[in-house]
Amino acid sequence: MSSAPYPFPEEGAGDIEARQKAQDSTHTKVTWKGRIWDTFDRPPAERKLLFKVDAVILTFASIGYFLKNLDQTNVNSAFLAGMKEDLNMYGNELVTATSIWTVGYVIGQIPSNLLLTRVEPRWVIPALELGWGVATLGSYAVKSYKSLYALRFLVGLFESGFYPGIHYLLGSWYTPAEIGKRAMIFWLAGSLGQMFSGFLQAAAYNHLSGVHGLEGWRWLFIIDAIITLPLAVAGFIFFPPLPLQGKKTWWLSDDEFALAQSRLTKIGRAGKKPWTRAKIRQLLFSWHTWTLPVIYILWNNAYPQPPVGYWLKSFNSKPFPGGSRRFSVSQIQELPLPQTAIFVVFAAAFAWISDGVLRGRRWPFIYIGAIYSIVIGAILRNFPLYKNVTGTLVLYWFSSAGQGAGPLILTWINEICSNDTEKRAILVAAANDLAYVVQAVAPNFVWKTTDFPHAKKGWTWTIVLNALLMIHTTLVLFLLRRDQRKGLTASPNESTQEIYEDEDVKNDSFESPTRTPDLENQGRDGTKHGLSYTARA
Repeated sequence: MSSAPYPFPEEGAGDIEARQKAQDSTHTKVTWKGRIWDTFDRPPAERKLLFKVDAVILTFASIGYFLKNLDQTNVNSAFLAGMKEDLNMYGNELVTATSIWTVGYVIGQIPSNLLLTRVEPRWVIPALELGWGVATLGSYAVKSYKSLYALRFLVGLFESGFYPGIHYLLGSWYTPAEIGKRAMIFWLAGSLGQMFSGFLQAAAYNHLSGVHGLEGWRWLFIIDAIITLPLAVAGFIFFPPLPLQGKKTWWLSDDEFALAQSRLTKIGRAGKKPWTRAKIRQLLFSWHTWTLPVIYILWNNAYPQPPVGYWLKSFNSKPFPGGSRRFSVSQIQELPLPQTAIFVVFAAAFAWISDGVLRGRRWPFIYIGAIYSIVIGAILRNFPLYKNVTGTLVLYWFSSAGQGAGPLILTWINEICSNDTEKRAILVAAANDLAYVVQAVAPNFVWKTTDFPHAKKGWTWTIVLNALLMIHTTLVLFLLRRDQRKGLTASPNESTQEIYEDEDVKNDSFESPTRTPDLENQGRDGTKHGLSYTARA
């Protein structure tokens, strides 16, 4: 591998950044504003570039992922709002529809990401969104669950390339000082889509049922499509080609486009290269191919199913384990919400600390999250759920606080494979794809609905996978260190020494020798399906 160091502001990136002396006398201090959002400390030209890129790519990605999750989960909301009766779905039809969606979602990810290495993203990403928007619109008119099956397959197929594709694109525009927090913002936007689906269905059911002779659940698909399709059209206009694809978008000046390219080449990002037998052989026999996706697979499937809703509902069911305590439907829906809020705060903190104080290191949060989750799993596996109701509820609220490493794992993969764009595209997609395959099967055995709220088998599963996650991450770190000892990457000692000897940072660019960043920067979604699962991809 060979790549160049990372352009952080003055304080550098510890043992992951090496750079030459600044070529002018000016340098940028890290301010409190820069800690909050990195562009505040950047030179004017770079600040303007990042503002434009954030305004287009990050905004489009976050809104698009919000809509993807909205269009993905609307079938569950529609099922509860009358579709079950209207389409005679009294058997296993909803599960079948979800499984068919999964088939489309699984088979489309890697081909879509590979397509992004050869075709401008402004044709690929908006086309995917247009496709799932049209399929969502068509769902309003279905007359049987068999028609629904066909459309759900198309929704899954078109949605499949969006999440891994955006992660690949983030790695094609942003430096390590920037990408972690943006990957996290993008990921967290998806949870809003899932939460909003229920509110949207309630509004459609209450206000649109019977309008133009359509049931409320049919209006849900129409509304979702009306929201989705304009964004897809806007994408064809605004979404840019990748800088290293060599074609400038209309909203960047020539200088800004050159700056975007130089920022990437100086951190070792590579453009497309022809497929050869040697390249294929290198991909197949690279340890990256067989180890990096496993990190994300383990993290994704170690994520516990949320039991708090089942626990609250159990108070209302015989044999009434909570005694005379009861919870209303609105309480069952609202009391779990602080868990999501706490999770969002912790996940965002992971990303900001990773990009900032920890100077681009991603792996510490894998260990932090795994240790936290093992402790939570060990507690909840044998916890007296009904002895102290308030204490149990607070424990549930904090149970997923350590689960925010996902986007940072995909970011790490992006950075490890920095000098091979095809490998980077494949492994980011493969990680999400294979995680989803396991995730679609394993919960049926370890997180059975009948086991809730105690779910001892599920918490045991979480403990085991998190332990394996730490072991496997240690293996990856060892292999990266081995490559460094072989001279395939920059020596961490050499890199660190250069950082602390050099206190100046060039105000408008960073000049550095061609080399690979250290271990910490060598080189993260899957979605739970079914009514009780939490969307993550």
